[in-house]
Amino acid sequence: MNKSSPKYKSEYLHGLNRQQRRAVKHGLKNGEISHTRSLLVIAGAGSGKTKTLAHRVAHLVVSGMDPRRILLLTFSRRAAQEMTSRVRQITEIAPDRQIDMPWSGTFHAIGVKLIREYGPQVGLGSNFSILDRSDAADLMNFVRQDLGFSNADTPFPNKNTCLAIYSFVVNSQLSLKVVLSKHFRWCRQWRYELRRLFRGYKAAKIEQNVIDYDDLLLHWLEIMNDKNIAKDIQNRFDHVLVDEFQDTNRLQADILLKLRPNGDGMTVVGDDAQAIYSFRAATVRNILDFPNQCSPKAKIVTLERNYRSTQPILDASNGVIGFAAERFTKNLFSRRKSSQRPLLTMVADERQQARYVAEQILEAREGGVPLKSQATLFRASSHSAALELELARRKIPFVKYGGAKFLEAAHIKDVISTLRWCENPRDQVAGFRVLQLLPGVGPGTAKNILNGIEGRQDIKKALARINVPDRAKEAWPSFKRLVGRMHLAKDRWPSQLRYIREWYDPLLHHNYDDAQLRAPDIAQLEQIAAGYENCDSFLTELALDPPGDTKTPFRPNGRDQDDDYTILSTIHSAKGQEWRVVRVLNVVDGCIPSAQANDMEEERRLLYVAMTRAKNNLDLIVPQRIFSYQSNQFDDRNVYGIVSRFVPVSLRKGFDSRTWRDRSEALSH
Repeated sequence: MNKSSPKYKSEYLHGLNRQQRRAVKHGLKNGEISHTRSLLVIAGAGSGKTKTLAHRVAHLVVSGMDPRRILLLTFSRRAAQEMTSRVRQITEIAPDRQIDMPWSGTFHAIGVKLIREYGPQVGLGSNFSILDRSDAADLMNFVRQDLGFSNADTPFPNKNTCLAIYSFVVNSQLSLKVVLSKHFRWCRQWRYELRRLFRGYKAAKIEQNVIDYDDLLLHWLEIMNDKNIAKDIQNRFDHVLVDEFQDTNRLQADILLKLRPNGDGMTVVGDDAQAIYSFRAATVRNILDFPNQCSPKAKIVTLERNYRSTQPILDASNGVIGFAAERFTKNLFSRRKSSQRPLLTMVADERQQARYVAEQILEAREGGVPLKSQATLFRASSHSAALELELARRKIPFVKYGGAKFLEAAHIKDVISTLRWCENPRDQVAGFRVLQLLPGVGPGTAKNILNGIEGRQDIKKALARINVPDRAKEAWPSFKRLVGRMHLAKDRWPSQLRYIREWYDPLLHHNYDDAQLRAPDIAQLEQIAAGYENCDSFLTELALDPPGDTKTPFRPNGRDQDDDYTILSTIHSAKGQEWRVVRVLNVVDGCIPSAQANDMEEERRLLYVAMTRAKNNLDLIVPQRIFSYQSNQFDDRNVYGIVSRFVPVSLRKGFDSRTWRDRSEALSH
């Protein structure tokens, strides 16, 4: 390797700005490693984080570091592969160096390599099997059944919920009591049973010589508790680099502390302002506390130049995050100037919001912005319900990320199937689904019931003659009453949906562990239905939005020739993405921040993440009349009272405020 070559010494650094270059060259002087003081790179949104980290790895390699002694930890296999590929591209100017990075990968991938090697020294068999999430849930269910919890009178959490709780406890390193009280409130009554279940689950894994996904981290930490093993692993690596550090959980942070107790040779990259995954057990404390956990204190380099957004968008975003209670100070700036400030758009209600967004999407497309370059973001998956129906009505193709399409969610399909079957008892598909909602009614019984009423004109009388199994008799009378009420209420739309909601509510709580999170969706469906003239028009409209894969574009009438589609996404699923035009729904208190949120600071960060996805145009949309799912009624507020607390009056000067009214409704008045 010719270190004296001018091309070699400087070419690959030419594309970096001053802050990026400081991060890349940290600890290196005149091409030689001078010290290993820890480094924290605060990489603002759109600031070239991946580019900077890849160049730092490459700079270490071309400065003489053995790439086999570099540990690079990422959060996805794709990210690790991309990072390694970039390093190879950057170092092509030194063709005599063969870049082999065997220790580049996800936390879990690195964990399994180390456990395979060192596990036997701490009692783990090297021939263990790894359970995927589905297999782990099945094993949890076997233990659940052996303990008799699946036969409890009050429905015990299902296998997937039990696994989610167990996983959260492991990754957060919190007690079961704390996890239940903060994140799984609807399961608090089962604390002692869950503790027994988890003990049995761990015993079953040991007996079968299997480990689950979370064990890959847990056992990595456990082998690091052996001083000799810890020293051996520490000596393997000269540098440890971690991507997306704000998304690490407590377990991962503990592993890193064991790996580098003083932080020497460690580089972590992330953005505290984009820490939004606490529901996965990630904690912003890891990145906030990192500098003071190192000795000496970690060097901090902040990347503030944004390559994505216009300056007015960044000014508004900086203003929102500037009110954060605790953060690393940064002020994003861009060389992309624009006279177009972000919009703060007032609409009458959520239905008008849907019409407004659909109209704006079409208008932007006519102006030359492809549908794929436009995204509509929202705090919760259900917030896009009215918009999905409006896009379907206007035959605007879309793809949705983050949860199922509203109409595909199981509980929504339950309610719609009930409505369809009560309207048309010959609808066997709907009837088959509805009958199995009843406790004690399985596929065989449901089919027998449908056969028993087939061809009968008076469905109410037909149901009265059905002899249901003993296990279904408790739920049968209320079902018959519902059918009777629905028959009498045929001309009183939309009261039918209210009757279904009242009947379905106890079944929702019986069939779904997270019923209290799903219940607002049923109320929202009822409100959407109220906007239709009758049941027939409502069901016809729903039929225009056929079920499909949430990651496959919805194409009206089965058309496949249109490859362009607009994006709908939760804010969580939008992180790391960017679009020319971004619209954010329901920027009101109760939605952003969510009324169910525990952490207001994370809610603020969510809005910041949404805003910084926009490249050219940003529109925050504010319905002035919004349905309150807690009280099942509309909440009217004035303009200043409804806007999210994260956009106070002092920040409004950074927006162009306007009020939109549907032209068709304006003409009718």
